[in-house]
Amino acid sequence: MSGDKRPHELGAFLKARRSELSPRTVGLPDPGVKRRVKGLRREEVALLASISTDYYTRLEQGRRQASGPVLDTLAQVLHLDDEERAYLFELAGRTTAARPRKQSAQKAQPQLRRVLDELTTTPGMVLGRRMDILAWNPMAAALLVDFSAVEEKRRNYIWLLFTDPMMKSVHAEWEKTARSCVAMLRKEAGRNPQDQRMAQLIGELSMRDEDFRRWWGDHRVASLGRGSKVLRHPVAGELTLDWDALACATDPDQQLVVWTAEPGTPSHDGLRILASWSTASSPAGG
Repeated sequence: MSGDKRPHELGAFLKARRSELSPRTVGLPDPGVKRRVKGLRREEVALLASISTDYYTRLEQGRRQASGPVLDTLAQVLHLDDEERAYLFELAGRTTAARPRKQSAQKAQPQLRRVLDELTTTPGMVLGRRMDILAWNPMAAALLVDFSAVEEKRRNYIWLLFTDPMMKSVHAEWEKTARSCVAMLRKEAGRNPQDQRMAQLIGELSMRDEDFRRWWGDHRVASLGRGSKVLRHPVAGELTLDWDALACATDPDQQLVVWTAEPGTPSHDGLRILASWSTASSPAGG
């Protein structure tokens, strides 16, 4: 309404809160260069919240209204407590919504773990929401990376694909695989628009990697189903493997992904070489 100062107060509040944060605080890489302006930049907040910089800039300038889900995401990005979050909603002219229920941490279904234990010559893993790696067998660790050595909150397939040098080097067709994974992630993000951990993952990858940021902007979508990929392993050599994602009947958010090779091919022989080599290289986990 006329004379309403709340939009301008909202902008001042957002600016003040982002000035108190640093890249390291929100999990972004710190370049170590002194910044001209204290705190996070507008474009960093926008990327972490999975909104455009123009949208966020207009919000700070009092020229744009934000929806409830956007306010919720901004509250998380800016590390607001309950009182600050309520104040944010008040300034935005929104009824304070209850905090979104946090999704409980996923655990691999027992039957999927049993299947993994039986796959002694076949790489396999259980992927959950956002491509989180919930469980794996020794063959998967030997083929890709030692997941037990990865911090639990970073055990995410697409995160490792973009940030881990070993994951990049083993994928002979890395760009093709990475583009496909970005499209799969975008489809899942569309199904769960209020998933705050998803928004954080997208924001962090967008800040870290120019390729991810560009491909995310393409808005392509794909399903996690089946395909083939070429891997270049230092022990097993070049492997052309088919992969299949098998949905869990008791939890549709979990899928068992296995890599196999046509019997009688060099790739099939390579998997057997990998199986004999992997005994002590990477324990199962999750």
